[in-house]
Amino acid sequence: STPTPSLSSLPPCYYYCRLCTQRWWQAGDSIRPPRFGCREQGDGNPKESSPFINSSSASDVEKSQQYDGKNMALFEVCNPRSPSPLTRIPSGTKWEEFFERNTGRSNPAPSLGTLMGVYLPCIQNIFGVILFLRMTWMVGIGGVFGSFFIVFMCCSTTMLTAISMSAIATNGVVPAGGSYYMISRSLGPEFGGAVGICFYLGTTFAGAMYILGAIELLLVYILPQAAIFKMEGLEGAEMEAAMLNNMRVYGTIVLSFMATVVFVGVKYVNKLALVFLACVILSILAVYAGVIKTAIEPPVFPVCILGNRTLISKGFDVCAKVIEQDNGTITTKLWRIFCDSEFLNATCDEYFANNNVSEIQGIPGVTSGILAENLFGYYLEKGDFLEKRGLSAVQDQEVPITNSNRYVLADITSFFTLLVGIYFPSVTGIMAGSNRSGDLRNAQRSIPIGTIAAITTTSTVYMSAVVLFGACIEGVVLRDKFGEGVNGNLVIGTLAWPSPWVIVIGSFFSTCGAGLQSLTGAPRLLQAISRDSVIPFLKVFGQGKANGEPTWALLLTASICEIGIIIASLDAVAPILSMFFLMCYMFVNLACALQTLLRTPNWRPRFKFYHWALSFLGMSLCLSLMFICSWYYAIVAMVIATCIYKYIEFAGAEKEWGDGIRGISLSAARYALMRLEEGPPHTKNWRPQILVLLSMDAEQNVEQPRLLSLTNQLKAGKGLTIVGTSVVGTFLNNHAEAQKAEQSLRKLMETEKVKGFSQVVISSNLRDGTSHLIQVGGLGGLKHNTVLVSWPRTWKQPEDNLRFRNFIEVVRETTAANMALLVPKNIAAYPSNGERFTEGHIDVWWIVHDGGMLMLLPFLLRQHKVWRKCKMRIFTVAQMDDNSIQMKKDLITFLYHLRIDAEVEVVEMHDSDISAYTYEKTLVMEQRSQILKQMHLTKNEMEREIQSITDSSRGSIRRNNPSNLCSQKSTDEPAGVSVEEKPEEEVQLIQNKNATPTSPTSPTTPAGGAATPGQEMQMTWTDKAENQAAAAHPEQGGVKDIFNMKPNQSNVRRMHTALRLNEVIMKKSKEAKLVLLNMPGPPKNRMGEDNYMEFLEVLTEGLNRVLLVRGGGREVITIYS
Repeated sequence: STPTPSLSSLPPCYYYCRLCTQRWWQAGDSIRPPRFGCREQGDGNPKESSPFINSSSASDVEKSQQYDGKNMALFEVCNPRSPSPLTRIPSGTKWEEFFERNTGRSNPAPSLGTLMGVYLPCIQNIFGVILFLRMTWMVGIGGVFGSFFIVFMCCSTTMLTAISMSAIATNGVVPAGGSYYMISRSLGPEFGGAVGICFYLGTTFAGAMYILGAIELLLVYILPQAAIFKMEGLEGAEMEAAMLNNMRVYGTIVLSFMATVVFVGVKYVNKLALVFLACVILSILAVYAGVIKTAIEPPVFPVCILGNRTLISKGFDVCAKVIEQDNGTITTKLWRIFCDSEFLNATCDEYFANNNVSEIQGIPGVTSGILAENLFGYYLEKGDFLEKRGLSAVQDQEVPITNSNRYVLADITSFFTLLVGIYFPSVTGIMAGSNRSGDLRNAQRSIPIGTIAAITTTSTVYMSAVVLFGACIEGVVLRDKFGEGVNGNLVIGTLAWPSPWVIVIGSFFSTCGAGLQSLTGAPRLLQAISRDSVIPFLKVFGQGKANGEPTWALLLTASICEIGIIIASLDAVAPILSMFFLMCYMFVNLACALQTLLRTPNWRPRFKFYHWALSFLGMSLCLSLMFICSWYYAIVAMVIATCIYKYIEFAGAEKEWGDGIRGISLSAARYALMRLEEGPPHTKNWRPQILVLLSMDAEQNVEQPRLLSLTNQLKAGKGLTIVGTSVVGTFLNNHAEAQKAEQSLRKLMETEKVKGFSQVVISSNLRDGTSHLIQVGGLGGLKHNTVLVSWPRTWKQPEDNLRFRNFIEVVRETTAANMALLVPKNIAAYPSNGERFTEGHIDVWWIVHDGGMLMLLPFLLRQHKVWRKCKMRIFTVAQMDDNSIQMKKDLITFLYHLRIDAEVEVVEMHDSDISAYTYEKTLVMEQRSQILKQMHLTKNEMEREIQSITDSSRGSIRRNNPSNLCSQKSTDEPAGVSVEEKPEEEVQLIQNKNATPTSPTSPTTPAGGAATPGQEMQMTWTDKAENQAAAAHPEQGGVKDIFNMKPNQSNVRRMHTALRLNEVIMKKSKEAKLVLLNMPGPPKNRMGEDNYMEFLEVLTEGLNRVLLVRGGGREVITIYS
């Protein structure tokens, strides 16, 4: 086959061919290569020269052309050069992921089977230092029953985890990264990164634990005289401190040596792996051989007991106080230890004098019946004596204890949960097979069989060891952690055959090998996490040497491992790594359970013997064991994982791996939407679900970005936000514009920190597009109930005639749909999210009841930091027959029950005469409306016509007393009545108003508002204007009739109300930071649209920030809890 190129030598266009059995050159990937052909320039899709598989000859090319021209002619429209579907079959991983994970090294074809690839590596990783150094002590402290329960619980946890892991591992290819890869691709980058770091920390601390175990074997059992800090003659805390210091010094030296070995060449570590594995297996076989031998001939390991206390075997040779020699009685070395002289009349220790010395066998044998004595636990406090059960002792409680350094004492306080934490690391290592999936011939078959077989084997060994240790070894020897009562021998070594040194030497090399494996695997795990770019600050650890070795990751691993070395206690380090491994296993079970329950189409594992209930049971066991081992370590581990999770969520790279968390989100969203369909929300649960209607310019940029600032400030209600806009055109022709508009919306939403959804509708006109957004926005019960749209500030301009009519249609449609409407005026003057008001008021003008919207909105605004320091004031209007004092009391009580703090003021508006200015403003408004409906002129012609009409009518207006205008209402003959002439600025304003044309698409109505008989206003009309109007509209009898009409009395009253309210609002709220007031309802017919806009303009004239609010026809606030 063709030799594999490196990444740097890959040409832009190449064809890579080989036998189907050859593997990828990416380490850890047992997949077939995709047959990609040459790419065309600028085309991102791979092309093949032939649709036939493995075709390269000229005849094949001819066949392919015939094939393309005839058999595939039907699909030429889709892709004229489409290759055969067989060549598109993915080979187990994405081309991009291959480049991301590639190291540029060639590896041999995968050749490992189940035994060498999974079973034996798992055996080597599971059997470890705890079995040799702490297993006998655990049986002595916890008893056979308690220890068996601990072993069974831990092994059950790993077995359930292995079942879940087998299901995940056989649901596709698992490359380098092992558990991290499985969890991240199943639960997402946040969980994957958090658990990956926890697994990395667990592996790193496991390296520290193995090194500490090796140093303990060296200094306690192999070469005690090598201790730098001498422990002879020390007792209590001083001896313990010396031991810990020795562990720290030698641990640091060994760690440095191992890190150097890993840095120089990891291949040497892999070659020595089989040697270390052989040491482990031989040691275990030696223990079983020793158990068998105890049934035939128990070994001689005497233990000296004083009273019922176990004595340290060093310092004396005979376990007796005196011995008979040469027909005389002489004292022994033991006598001299407890007495002040060697003579029989010496003063001795009280306890020594009152109790006898006895010698028992440390290894009575499997047939001795010692099992019954060791069935139950014997927990000790730190400093307690190791006492033999069943032996009586004479002890005076009032006499102080002396010579305590001559007895075997408990070095730590023991309890059940401590035993669990110390033991659990001995069942870890089940991921060794899945981490090597790239080296397996058939990973999806080997991983489940090898892992489960390894756990079954190790669990059998552990459970049988508990029973056999309890049946063969004396209880005081089991509880003797360091073998001080059996001449300093390793306790499990006393049981081994043919010699204790088999166990000592074998366990020493196996722990050294396990430490090297941890220092080899942890940096690669960190490198895999770093190269995924899910945690930005770890990117530097993804780099390494030219051959891909993770140099920086190794340095960090050694530094963290040194922390465990500084702790220096095997019993203290073991629970720490138990936390991290348990958290990792917990999320493996969670990933399998979620994938099973969600029933995602991609969940098709070849391993069929799994169930979500088993995964949940395994997850529950992991969580329980975390808190059983150490609740404070569990909390620390969870805090670390949570911090990493949140960091990845906010700062990590965006990754879409099709994880199960998104599947949970979809299922939860569907369930919640189905629940929301049951009925409308209660008033207590009502919150503004806002649809923000934005307009875009020609470049598809948002014209009113401050609308989203206001939306963000209103989001204290935490409701739904939909930001929508409309693009004019058809979907086929304007899809690119719609995508650009959606990108602009999302970018602005991100800038303004608005969490919600964007929606762009393509329609033939803006009016229909806006209507579609109002109708179909949202999904199911999660629909908008409030529409936020900006006030059309240039509605009087001719080019914006359609815009203000669309605005009025929005008002009508929200009213018909029972939706609330928010219309901010002067939106450009609203504060951005970065501004702060240090003082000021939010004024609410509560004119009509709207369901409480006017009360709720200021409360929501004041939750935001922009408006937080503003005070709320509520104004209400009292009529002549209202009791202002009682109204104020009732409103204060109402606000108190609503739990809203606000100042209350009742404004009295007495009936007053309608001013001449009101009449004149109404008249000009109606004239403008009628002229624009009757005159279908071009823009320039209309401006000239309105100018001439205005000039003529202005000369006919005469000054008169307002009382004449008032009395005009009750008379039938208004001849000679004139209104007060306005200054030049107002006349110019009228000209601008009258310059607005009627759009051809706007509905036209016949001239309305004709004056009733006897109610005409005399106005002067020039001949020039009359002739022009008559020429333009000969069929309508001229424009002159418009200026002979009297203002509609309903419009006069509305204009009067608007002016009076505006006058009062300006007086009270001119300096307010924001004014909220009720928005009047839209006109029922289209004839009054211009008038409606004018009323609103007059109502809000002179105010800086105004928010017009129209309720949705339901109560949105309640006094009840």
